This record gives sequence, C-alpha cells and structure tokens, in this order.
Amino acid sequence: MIRTGIKAALDDLVFSRELTVQEAADRHFTPEYRQRTDGEWLDRDGFIEHITHLRTLVSHGEIEVHDELYDGSKYADRHTVHATKKDGSTVRLEVYVFADFGPDGRFSRIEEVSLMLQGADSDRGIASAR
Repeated sequence: MIRTGIKAALDDLVFSRELTVQEAADRHFTPEYRQRTDGEWLDRDGFIEHITHLRTLVSHGEIEVHDELYDGSKYADRHTVHATKKDGSTVRLEVYVFADFGPDGRFSRIEEVSLMLQGADSDRGIASAR
C-alpha cells in the first residue's frame, strides 16, 4: 500500500491544472471521504465542489509541511499553505490535520483546524475543504 500525504493531495487538488478536481480526488480520497474543518463537516461531493471553487480563486501556491506522522492507518501533520489569488493578494494559513486512511492508502477522513497568518477571514477556506 502506498499512502498519500497532505502535500501531494493539496498540490494535485488546488495547484495542479494537469489533473481535474475529480481525478485528483480519486487519487487521494476514498469514495466515502468526509472532512471537518474548523467545526464544519463536508462529504466528498461538498469537498469536490469547494475545491472546484478554490481553483477559480487561486493562481498558484505551495504547501510547506513542518511535521508529519504516519502510524498505521492514522496520519497527522502541521503545514502552512502559501497561496496567491488571481487578484494578486496572498494568503498564508497554518493547518493542523488528524486523518484516517482507507485500506488502499487514500484519505477516508480528515479533521483539521486552521490559523490565519496572512489574508482576510474570507480566505480561510483556501487551506481547507470548506
């Protein structure tokens, strides 16, 4: 089993235009995937809808992983999202993730909280699936 990680998943989902959102989601997330971000739950369909919207706002960026832990089917990390929006403004968020993998190594559940370091409160969703 090859497990995914948050950097690979977010790079493919948000920053890679070679893949569709659906292709990126299929690569990194199980069909029953769900996510809670700052207290709000989304199912996989809501997640894909949100990422599709993010792609209309973000021109480029990078994920900087500070800490990452794999333990069997469990995953945790702390990362910073650096994003530049199409209007030229920048967003920087620090994100704390706890997740479960499905049997095939894709994420089946993520719970995360985010801390805005730079940008407006309305930019908070750039780092997450809400």
